[in-house]
Amino acid sequence: MSDHALSVVRAGALTTVQDLGRPGHAHLGVPRSGALDAPAAALVNRLVGNPPEAAVLETTLNGCTLRPRSAVTVAVAGAPCPVTVDGRPVAWGAPVHVPAGALLDVGAALSGVRGYVGVSGGVAVEPVLGSRSTDLLSGLGPPPITDGAVLPLGSPTRPHARVDVAPQPAPPAELVLRVTPGPREDWFTKAAVRAFTSRVYRVSAASNRIGLRTEGPALERAFTRELPSEGVVLGAVQVPPDGRPVVFLADHPTTGGYPVIAVVRTADLPAAAQAVPGTPVRFVSVRRR
Repeated sequence: MSDHALSVVRAGALTTVQDLGRPGHAHLGVPRSGALDAPAAALVNRLVGNPPEAAVLETTLNGCTLRPRSAVTVAVAGAPCPVTVDGRPVAWGAPVHVPAGALLDVGAALSGVRGYVGVSGGVAVEPVLGSRSTDLLSGLGPPPITDGAVLPLGSPTRPHARVDVAPQPAPPAELVLRVTPGPREDWFTKAAVRAFTSRVYRVSAASNRIGLRTEGPALERAFTRELPSEGVVLGAVQVPPDGRPVVFLADHPTTGGYPVIAVVRTADLPAAAQAVPGTPVRFVSVRRR
């Protein structure tokens, strides 16, 4: 193993390698995957001088602790959290120099869910189908990070950004998701369609990288017959038998057998990645006339 690597001291609740994902393989049953909060991942890459396609680490709730084997530049963004180097507080949302052998601790999220750690050179694990992303549903890509793992790094190609701090949106106090009608909207009663865009839901603790699950009023079907499995896309809002909407995120399946009542605008999905359990959710119709 090269000296240009990261040793994982504490992996945290769930830390994965993510990049732009592996688009173009849905016809083979392979989801896109990739960073849930894509703007945050792109930001840490810009801050440390990486190209947009470089792989970063995505943390969940309680961060991670890393020890680089050589000096690196690191940036942490996404969910706000404390960051220290050998116990000394350093900037969040800005490039930070970490000497070889120093202990970089990315602490628990103060708000939001997912943090992103960009390292100069990028995380250089072996790509699968052109991507280094961990896909929790299909099992493609590297497995979730564990304590004691050693992650190879690429060679830096550009200097880091010269900024004091980079502005970022705060995690949502209320998650507003704009939706257009889905292919199976007519499978629900008119009252259910009205309830979907007028009632308030809340983010369920059962949410994950596959889907944002909600708690709230159950949506009644107009048809109770079985639906043959059909293709679904990023942001599709599927309604399982319990009637509570599920918003498909990066690791979603490419086909599903429950009706899709709507599809969320892609631009609204990064906020969904940072919505903590209990966050109010409103689905807002942007139906074209």
